[in-house]
Amino acid sequence: MSNTVTLTTPISALIANKRRVSALKGLGMVAVGDALTYYPFRVTEPVPLRAIREAKVGMPMAFAAVVRFARVIPMGGRRGYRLEAVVDDAAFAASRQIPASSCRLVFFSHKKQYMDWMSGRLHSGADVVLAGTPTEFNGQLQFTHPEVLTVMPQGANVFANPAATSGSANAGELSFDDISNQTNAQPLSRGDAAAGIGVSASHSQPVQTANALKFDASTAYEALQHVCRPRPVYHATSRISTEHIHESIVAMLDALRASGEAMLEKNDDDANGLADNKVDDLALRAAIPDVLPQNVIESKQLMHRADAFEAIHDPQSTKAFHAALATLRYEEAFVSQISVLQERENARKADTFECKDSGLRERFVASLPFTLTRGQQDVIDTICEDMGRSYPMQRLLQGEVGSGKTVVALAAMLQAVGSGNQAVLVAPTQVLAEQHFETISGMVAKLAGGDDDKAGKTTASEPDSDGEDNSKNKGKSDNQPSTIPVTLLTGGMKLAVRRKALATAASGEPSIIIATHAAFSKMFQAPNLALVVIDEQHRFGVEQREILRSKGEKTPHLLVMTATPIPRTAAMTWFGDLDISWLTELPGGRKPIRTFIVPEADGNMMAQMFVHIRRRIDAGERAYVVCPRIDADEADAEAAAAGASGGRAIGVAGSGKRGQGRVSAASSGSDDVESGFVEVDDYGDENDDGTPREPKPPLHAVDEIAQRLSSLPQFAGIKFATLTGRDDDETKRKVMADFESGKTPILVATTVIEVGVDVPQASCITIFDADRYGLSQLHQLRGRVGRGGTDSWAFLVSRAEPGSIAEQRLKVIEGSLDGAEIAQADLELRGAGDVLGDAQSGGKSGLKLLRVVKDAKTIADAREQAEALLKRDPTLTDQPQLAGAVLDFTRSGESEILSN
Repeated sequence: MSNTVTLTTPISALIANKRRVSALKGLGMVAVGDALTYYPFRVTEPVPLRAIREAKVGMPMAFAAVVRFARVIPMGGRRGYRLEAVVDDAAFAASRQIPASSCRLVFFSHKKQYMDWMSGRLHSGADVVLAGTPTEFNGQLQFTHPEVLTVMPQGANVFANPAATSGSANAGELSFDDISNQTNAQPLSRGDAAAGIGVSASHSQPVQTANALKFDASTAYEALQHVCRPRPVYHATSRISTEHIHESIVAMLDALRASGEAMLEKNDDDANGLADNKVDDLALRAAIPDVLPQNVIESKQLMHRADAFEAIHDPQSTKAFHAALATLRYEEAFVSQISVLQERENARKADTFECKDSGLRERFVASLPFTLTRGQQDVIDTICEDMGRSYPMQRLLQGEVGSGKTVVALAAMLQAVGSGNQAVLVAPTQVLAEQHFETISGMVAKLAGGDDDKAGKTTASEPDSDGEDNSKNKGKSDNQPSTIPVTLLTGGMKLAVRRKALATAASGEPSIIIATHAAFSKMFQAPNLALVVIDEQHRFGVEQREILRSKGEKTPHLLVMTATPIPRTAAMTWFGDLDISWLTELPGGRKPIRTFIVPEADGNMMAQMFVHIRRRIDAGERAYVVCPRIDADEADAEAAAAGASGGRAIGVAGSGKRGQGRVSAASSGSDDVESGFVEVDDYGDENDDGTPREPKPPLHAVDEIAQRLSSLPQFAGIKFATLTGRDDDETKRKVMADFESGKTPILVATTVIEVGVDVPQASCITIFDADRYGLSQLHQLRGRVGRGGTDSWAFLVSRAEPGSIAEQRLKVIEGSLDGAEIAQADLELRGAGDVLGDAQSGGKSGLKLLRVVKDAKTIADAREQAEALLKRDPTLTDQPQLAGAVLDFTRSGESEILSN
């Protein structure tokens, strides 16, 4: 049986500890390749060398010492044991010309076996190297659970770099720069018996002397070199620590190196005459071949893939770590762009419906009671030109909030219907789908020259019974349907009504279908589906898009729309499989929304805001009040959780889930996916001086604010309504109807109203805890008002500290209505957090290092290189490793993140 280890070797074949294998599997590591691509999220700075007298409480340090005393003490009433030891650093301190001193070491454990093992290592007279963070206990310096490496007695006083010249000025003296920068020292060769520093199984065997005593290092210098090196830090769980993850991954690198050495033995000339560390490099490279083309590696001055894996998981310096990070990040960009370009080319080979008849679309534009903006007309012309081609359109429409994307989408759908085909618009929420249904039905009715019934409107309560259609000749204007059925399909429909809606779609007659996630079900079929419109595309993955594209007899055209602000450079480089159009001009009659920051602690300003809202209500207008939480009990629970974790953990309205810095909510089993409040953490866990910050105040909740506002004298006699993701479909319909009619003119809601809610009478929106939202989300929420041509206001109620980043972000949105400008400012102030939702949550996320917005230049460069390569070698015949990486990327669905 072969002992060859490859990237596809199961981890269980290398690690005997089943609990650890299970813990690693829980993090998505099944094969060796999975482990190597489980990257650390940061690297620690090198640990400085200090003698005991140079120690500073709370500051990490490393030093060499001799054990003078050690004992194991049972902990009385409590289970377990305590190991105490006293060490002094006479020789090490002398090498630094510092007076000697001593300190205490202490270890705690419930396991007697561990204590026996550690006390054996810390026997009286043992030479050790220690690394840890000192504290003070009973007036004496103490290290709790420091890292311990044992040193052979013969090398205990060798503190100098063995490679240094004996006559040099630093001979016999060890400097921190010498170790941390690795300028004079050669990295420890794993081929050396002494290189296996540490007690873990992840390194080679410790030094073993003739009398069978085992040591972790042959000299103090080697041990210090090890403990002072930067350490990668991984996302860990309660089942496995970052240290054990590191141990496991380094063990796999060692196993790969051993396999590589076996490969090299077949060709002795490859390693003949090379130093041991060079042989090690060749061995690892033999086991981990490069993915990128050699000319790309050389032109971009990238590392070999094997070297990059080793430098990121077992870095010799922070410089090497970041160089590896850049290499692997570029590799991800290159592989993803190859995949996107191939996908784009393959899509152009698909058969589609050629929608060339523009008669119905032109009649629609002529029937509009307003004039389209120049931008709308240009985008409509571009889309309809795309739809007339023999291959499927794939286009992203990025438009400002209120820029008129719905009109553009309807014009495209009427081009499809006018050509004798079907079109479907998929919305992310029930509320938005119903609003689209009402709006589109009304527009189609005017186009047909009559009321809604003439338009063929199919509602949940009145399904369209007209199944006849004489337009069988596709693409001829004289065969355009006399009525245009508009069908609503949602998951909340009664079974009989739903069946009729599905039957209408399955008939293949020219029609417009407005749907929620119900369109992704196997029951939905539309044989003549020529156009798929996805509204708010960031709510749907590519997998869901592909499901819809397989519903018809041919591949339909695709139009995805979003109002999420995206920096242009990011959109142009990231949505590589889509052509892109922008709508930046607002329709005529729209007035700019006036935005104000309202400090919650300013009672006078809060009162003025409430008086203003009451005046607008009395004028017949409506007002939104947005809160991040549903109820106060949930807010209190989350606040307690946040306080327990240093104030960072924040969840989602109605979700209760927590993630790595940001969370999104999805109503499982429902086709109403709530927008979800995503908190922005501008504060961190610590102050500038390292002291813990005070926990953040609890987030405001819908129930709490609704009760509070209804009790104010400014709102006497005014009825309030509430709306959250927990409400059922019928409740949502009634609440929105009452709000629109003015029965309940103030709606207190969560971010469920963020997308697509269109109430023309709404002129005011008040957002509580605005300092805890991302700018893109605030921009979306602000777009809910001012849609009826009236003056409109947005009030950002904030508890941000003066001068904080949170306050700076709010000032950006207060002073700008440009979505792209806001997204760019958000990026500059706090990174790419919620601009495109690029949090890496592990699991199925294929892009583990690449950041959507921050790495836009890297992606653009990789795209250029990828295009050039595919021109020379379209099938990657000469690049088998790259072809395999692209295939893995595509098969596993990882390319979905490109437009997710």
